[in-house]
Formats: sequence, structure tokens, C-alpha cells
Amino acid sequence: MTRLHELYDIGGQSPWLDNLRRDWLEDGKLAELVSMGVRGITSNPTILAKAISGQDTYDAQFAELMKDHTVDASYWELAITDIEHGLELLRPVYDNSDGEDGFVSLEVSPALAHDTEGTVRDARMLHTRIAQPNLLVKIPATKEGVPAIKTMISEGRSINVTLIFGIDRYDDVIEAYISGLEELVKAGRAAELPHVASVASFFVSRVDTEVDRRLETLAGGEKGDAALLALRGKAAVAQAQVAYQHFHAAFTTDRWKALDAHGARVQRPLWASTSTKNPAYADLLYVDSLIAPATVNTMPEGTIEAFVDHGVLARTADAHPDEALATLARLKDAGIDMEDVEQTLEDEGVSSFAKSFDELLQSLSDKAATLK
Repeated sequence: MTRLHELYDIGGQSPWLDNLRRDWLEDGKLAELVSMGVRGITSNPTILAKAISGQDTYDAQFAELMKDHTVDASYWELAITDIEHGLELLRPVYDNSDGEDGFVSLEVSPALAHDTEGTVRDARMLHTRIAQPNLLVKIPATKEGVPAIKTMISEGRSINVTLIFGIDRYDDVIEAYISGLEELVKAGRAAELPHVASVASFFVSRVDTEVDRRLETLAGGEKGDAALLALRGKAAVAQAQVAYQHFHAAFTTDRWKALDAHGARVQRPLWASTSTKNPAYADLLYVDSLIAPATVNTMPEGTIEAFVDHGVLARTADAHPDEALATLARLKDAGIDMEDVEQTLEDEGVSSFAKSFDELLQSLSDKAATLK
């Protein structure tokens, strides 16, 4: 038994891996991580771009696909092949956990981040094409993405809501999930509720990166206002801990209990972007501080290795709720507009994923030219 097993058994948190690579599927690395306690896998356009363009294990399939596929269609075939193998690997976890874990996530095209109908269309297509119960289709929590999330849940489809950077948007995501389940009940499909799963992926470390930058500007630099500089590295954990309070409040109401009576599953908060970006901060800052029941932490392999070596095993996400609220209040008083931080990071996240996707398609196009 590793510390990952103990994180789940003692802390009630599911450790997932934030990476998916074909060579790891083929050489047993992913199977080893699952045996160590990894209970799910997430991917995103940047992760898939690095995997496909960074190794030659995709070349043979790509060459075969390009005989009768476009570059774009070939990409989806490559990605779906990896997802399907990941789903097969994680299926025993899904079955043994009664559908709580064992999921693998695949995101809709980044180009659809602001296209509600396009997102609905692609999410349906992916769920139909990959008809496995442990698939989570990822939809970004943009203003246009939220109604698509509700639609998918109302159709009984499992969704990983991604790119959440703030409390207000998180509240919108929770509402989309609960109202989507209520629509499913109204449609006479209450029996399907136990089979609908969702996680709300709250990005963490990027919040500190942006807030720290703003604090340093307000302080006048590294030798400026010490009180402002002392707030660096505090925003991300505090906001995530407050988000957990919102989660607990939303899923203990009478409204939720009516859905729970039909076997509905809570939409677990998933802490994403949990590797530490600032080397001055503890390597497990965004893991050790966010442990609580009914949560997920998806970590890159380096963070997983660090947690196995020296991670804490204690319930921390709601240990000091008043302190988390007070930290956000101090940031507001200091001049930090967390809603503006949220929108800035959402825009950057959408742009970054779209850029990775476009660069990957260009890389594949260049490779395709050499096949002719």
C-alpha cells in the first residue's frame, strides 16, 4: 500500500493522474501507477499535443490514418485510441468502486469554448463514439460552456467541467449540474441518475501565479509593501477551500436530498493544476492543503512521486474555513479583484489550449507532408 491508497482510504480523496501517453500505456507505466493507487486519468489538449508530437509511437497509426483521413480526423483517431486503452485499464477501478472512480477524460475541441451548440454536438459525438461508462467528456466552464454542461447532464451524460478559476463560475457549474439532473428526473429517467458522474475541475496554482503578479505590482516590487507581499501564495488555496465550502452547502440542501433519494452522485470538486509553479513554495502546497472527502486531486507524475514520498494524510481543505474566508477578504482589501483574476485566467486557459491544439495540427500536417 502506498500513500496514494491511504489518501483515499483515510482522507476520502481520489488521486488521479494528469497525463496520458501511449508509451506509458504500452510499457506498463500507467498500469504501475494504477497499482500504486491512481484512480483516474485526465488529459487536455496540451497534454495530448505533447504526447503525440513528442514521441514516435503514434507514427505508424498516423501514417495508416492519412491514407483516408484528414489531419484533423487523424488527430481524433489517435486521441480516441489512447482514451479507449486508458478506459480499459481503469475499468476495474470503475467497477470495484461502483462507478465512483476509474474515469478517463477527453476534452471537446478547444475551438468550441465559446460555442454552446458546437460543444453540445461534439460532446454527444464523443460519448456516442466512445460508449464506455467511465468516460468523462471535458467541457470548459465558460459562459457558453455552462448551458452545454446542463444539457449534457440532462441527457444522462457524464461530464468533467474544466477551466474553473473562480467561486462565482463554480456556483454556476454546480447549478448546471443539479438542474440538469432535475431535468433528467422530469423526463422520467430518474433511474439513470446513479450512472451520471461529474467532477468540477477547479484550477489552483495558476491563481497564485496571477494574484502574486498583481500583488507585486501593487506593492511596488520585491522591496515594496511587506504586508501586500506577505499575501503571495495565499489566494489559490484559500479560494479552493472556500469552493469546498460551497460544495458542501450545495450538496446538503433539501433540493439535493430529493435527487439523492434517486441515487444521484455529488459533483465532486477536482483540484487541477496542482504542481507548484513557484519554486519558493512547498512542492505539495496544492495537494497537502486541499485534502477532504468527496474530492479529487489530479496530479502530474512528478507531484504524485512527491506525494508518495512525503505527502501529508490529514483532512485540511475545511480545517480552517474562517481563515480561508479571511484571506480572500484581505486580498480584496488589498485591491485584488478575484472576479477579474478569474476572467483573465479563463481567457488565458482557453487561448493556451487552442494554441496547443493548433500547433499539434500543424505538426501533424508537417508530418503528413513527409508521407507523400
